[in-house]
Amino acid sequence: MNELAANTSPLFNYGVLAIIIVVAFIAWFFVNRASVRASEQIHLLEALLEEQKKQNALLRRLADAQQPATAQQQEEEDDADQRDFIRMIPER
Repeated sequence: MNELAANTSPLFNYGVLAIIIVVAFIAWFFVNRASVRASEQIHLLEALLEEQKKQNALLRRLADAQQPATAQQQEEEDDADQRDFIRMIPER
């Protein structure tokens, strides 16, 4: 075992170290890139959520504004149905 360690050249050791460093930098690059993309997606999803909350608030206000009008129309239809029923003459 000592003979193998004594026969290895320092150039070989530096080459292995350089390869390990290059592989580590490549791995760091892809991990960092994935992290940045995930952060961007989270930011976009939060912005989408805010827009959706605004749209829901506008939709609620619109529905509340139209609700009395639809209730009034429903009452008018009910009155018309009742009048039609009163005017009906039963057969003898």
